[in-house]
Amino acid sequence: MRIEQIWTGNDFRNFHYLIACSQTGEALVIDPLDHALCLAQAKALGVQITQIVNTHEHPDHTGGNEPLRAATNAKLLAHAKSSDAIPGIDRGLSAGDVLRVGKSVELRVLDTPGHTMTHVCLYAEFVERDAAGTESALFCGDTLFNAGAGNCHNGGDPHVLYQSFADQLVKLPDTTRVYPGHDYIARNLGFTLDREPDNQAAQALLPRVREQDMNQPLVTTLGQEKTFNVFFRLRSPALRSRLRERFPELDELASDEAIFVKLRELRNRW
Repeated sequence: MRIEQIWTGNDFRNFHYLIACSQTGEALVIDPLDHALCLAQAKALGVQITQIVNTHEHPDHTGGNEPLRAATNAKLLAHAKSSDAIPGIDRGLSAGDVLRVGKSVELRVLDTPGHTMTHVCLYAEFVERDAAGTESALFCGDTLFNAGAGNCHNGGDPHVLYQSFADQLVKLPDTTRVYPGHDYIARNLGFTLDREPDNQAAQALLPRVREQDMNQPLVTTLGQEKTFNVFFRLRSPALRSRLRERFPELDELASDEAIFVKLRELRNRW
């Protein structure tokens, strides 16, 4: 299984993903706004794009569907309930579905509403085995970002997003690599330090990602995210104490969901 993270360099800071079977040369593309970049990457690798997946319906994730389909005759896959928002879907996706690419790639569909109500993530249970053991991968669109969580401005709900985190993402292995739909990590780490000024993991990482080569960006794991992503750190005493300064109605026994929603509200304006 080969994973190519494609940096667009556009104003939206999009990532696209090309996932290829090394045995057959078949490939799947995730969220191809810039279809030309996806085609160029496939040509450089000598693979054939046979499937396209949209994690959700926003135009910055679906904008390249039609020209990419015209160039490759690939099948389009998206959430089973998103057909009104994404034209031309060939296969509707539901939780637990398995996508196969060639002989070596299997991706399990997670139904992860919140950013929008028809959002899917793709989970690869096995990517490779190395000294650290088996590593998995999560292609998470705009549900989870490096050091952050998706907004809920356009058809979403922060309470539902919390459930996607608590019921699904938190339970995935800590070794799972995180592949989001956009690069917002520097800004998100700044928000972490605004909420948790003494967070050493965020302090150490922020200078590094400010200067990183976006063609070879840092790929975090869920275990790392739990050290600096405030949306996983809902029980941090320091975070809760500082949050109560802004929201006095939150008492010391406030639920994780209440903390998550207030963090998302603050991040909307930060």
